[in-house]
Amino acid sequence: RYVRSAVLEVAAMGYVRTARSKGLPPRVVTMRHTVRNALVPILTITGIQLATILGGVIVVEVVFAWPGLGRLVYNAVAARDYPLIQGAVLLIAALFLLVNLLVDVLYAVVDPRIRLA
Repeated sequence: RYVRSAVLEVAAMGYVRTARSKGLPPRVVTMRHTVRNALVPILTITGIQLATILGGVIVVEVVFAWPGLGRLVYNAVAARDYPLIQGAVLLIAALFLLVNLLVDVLYAVVDPRIRLA
């Protein structure tokens, strides 16, 4: 739903109408002008969702009894294993930062107006 609304919003912009009126093939207008500009808000939502998934991993792994980082953190909290908790929190924070960095780099790839400094 979100992708559809983003594409429809961009498709109503003036530069898409101009590209169509210049006689560009519909595929070029769709890919270069519509989808590429609609990807910026989609990337934002994807980054937020990945961060939410990282935050909810503990609950999911404990509820379904799956082995993984979330279960490890839960057992470390139950056993008061502070070095393991610190390491796991550091790893989750690093993954969160990596996802944010990836989204920011993809912004520069998708939108030519955004430059990497």
